[in-house]
Amino acid sequence: MVDPSLNPVTVVDPAEAEPTRPPRRRPRRADFMALGAYVLLGVFVCLNYWGDVQGRVSSHLPTDHSWFEWLFAHGAYSVRHLENPLFTARQNAPDGVNMMANTSLLGVTLPLAPLTMLLGPQVMYALYLGGALAATAGTGYWMLSRHLVRSRAAAFVGGAFLGFAPGIVHHANGQPNFVSNFLLPLIVVRVLRLGEPGRWLRNGVALGVLVTYQIFLNEEMLLLTALACLVVVLAYVVQRPAAARAAAGPFLAALGVGGGLALLLAAYPIWFQFNGPQSYRGLQGGVFHNWGEDLVAFVTFARDTWAGDPAVEKTIGMTEQNTWFGWPLVLLSVVALVLLVRRSLAARIVAVLIVVFTVAAIGPVVRFNGVETGVRGPWSYVSDDLPLVEMMMPTRLTLVVAAAVGVLLALTWDAASRQGRPLAGLPRVPAPRAGEPGPAASGGADVPAPVTSRRRWLRPVGYAAVALAVLPLLPRPLPAQAVEPPPHFITAGGWRPYVPAGRTLVPVPIPSNVHGLPTLRWSALTGQEFPIPGGYFIGPNEVGEGVFGAPNRPTSSLVYSTMDAGVVPVLTDENRRQAVEDLRFWRASVVVLGAHPREAVLRELVTGLIGPPQRVDDVWVWDVRTLVG
Repeated sequence: MVDPSLNPVTVVDPAEAEPTRPPRRRPRRADFMALGAYVLLGVFVCLNYWGDVQGRVSSHLPTDHSWFEWLFAHGAYSVRHLENPLFTARQNAPDGVNMMANTSLLGVTLPLAPLTMLLGPQVMYALYLGGALAATAGTGYWMLSRHLVRSRAAAFVGGAFLGFAPGIVHHANGQPNFVSNFLLPLIVVRVLRLGEPGRWLRNGVALGVLVTYQIFLNEEMLLLTALACLVVVLAYVVQRPAAARAAAGPFLAALGVGGGLALLLAAYPIWFQFNGPQSYRGLQGGVFHNWGEDLVAFVTFARDTWAGDPAVEKTIGMTEQNTWFGWPLVLLSVVALVLLVRRSLAARIVAVLIVVFTVAAIGPVVRFNGVETGVRGPWSYVSDDLPLVEMMMPTRLTLVVAAAVGVLLALTWDAASRQGRPLAGLPRVPAPRAGEPGPAASGGADVPAPVTSRRRWLRPVGYAAVALAVLPLLPRPLPAQAVEPPPHFITAGGWRPYVPAGRTLVPVPIPSNVHGLPTLRWSALTGQEFPIPGGYFIGPNEVGEGVFGAPNRPTSSLVYSTMDAGVVPVLTDENRRQAVEDLRFWRASVVVLGAHPREAVLRELVTGLIGPPQRVDDVWVWDVRTLVG
């Protein structure tokens, strides 16, 4: 539902217009400069990867980094072999992985498959990560500059925060799905336009297409955006009831078209997600339900910002730093809301978003500086068995708060730029069309206050306040660490004579969500040409609940415990029998051990289980085809 004051067609109030001056063209030079700055910032954030893009991964989430490299390889493999991208048997052989039930980023990996084939998954990961950050900032800038503020500088500041907020940069450490938010500003704008008279079909179709595509980027961020839009619409209805009633017809019609189209386009993938092979129902133990936001986190500087200190994690804990705004930005936000809410409908809606989602993000127990206070939070009244709720992490609701703060920064800068003009955060009311109600009949738009003289120092003070709040939050280059390159035996194709069609290569250690980071990359960096057991994913346990990684077989558990202890246990005939049975289950044809910190103890273990290996190139090889049949 849209009030004329939320209409994207900006018409300046006659009292402020210069009647003799023709309308100015959009400052495209400023737009290009803004986009260029975002691109440079995206490159800067990924700078440490480019030092050795083939041999570095995220220091904070190295396994997630390798998983997303594997996803780019999956997209390329699916396109090259014309296979169903919603499922793969190249990991967790022989059961496979339901890609729709995991964070698969198919909306990116499939279109970029040709580039992945050309450049490799490591290069594509680094390119895409910086590009996604910049693209999100760019669409945020477009939304703000075209629909909310007049100052291009204000839109630039707000867009930069939407794309590079501390919480977003935090997720850039190995989780590019949470920085792939470039469609979300477009979805929000489209929702706000649903009430346009005479355009319900076009607006509904556009919304349906955007929502469908976002499903293949990040369903969780789509859910958060839907919740935020619901709060925005409700807040608008409360403040503009007459205008809401006038726009209700086209709004509901467009919403029905958009929802119906999205359901039609995504029906099979969504069905596959919840009913296809290797699907699951909820996560075991509701592991995400209790993960709320610490109150002190809001005024703490995030680890990956220039003002951040990694040592603070020892107090608050190793949590997702989805807010971590620092006290200057929190102080500025409070002052800005106090000054803007009286005259700006946008500021009032932003205030509602901040309050609602901040409270909701606290979780089931209030935490303060890393300590549970014993005070019940809002999630303590919500069952963790409810659909969707059991999969939600309360702290991630603060990503909506971060987006609202980005809009607030733009409104604040825009207000400061209007010396001698009223503090209004929305475009002026356009002249009503023939037969349409004006502002009074529609519930009243924000009426501009009379132009008054203001002290000139208010503008630089406003700019300085925003700068002082934002500059400490500028991101540092993401930390990266070296990772062992795959063996030459793997990259040169020495494995091919050992792995016939329908059989698997068993790397040691077997990949899991804890162990086997280098061996998971073997699959990604060879284009997934051989399937592997285990892996890093979410799949069903014996009762259909989602668990991380494949259920451990006796042999994989023995491998992991030996790695942790650094000593080979006394092996029994049962251990040897079970090893052969597990190799048959995995449809193994060869077991491969490359360079590893525990190489000696792992070689002794596998030799004790299935016999002596051969040294081939730079790996140890156990050809088990005759052993398992």
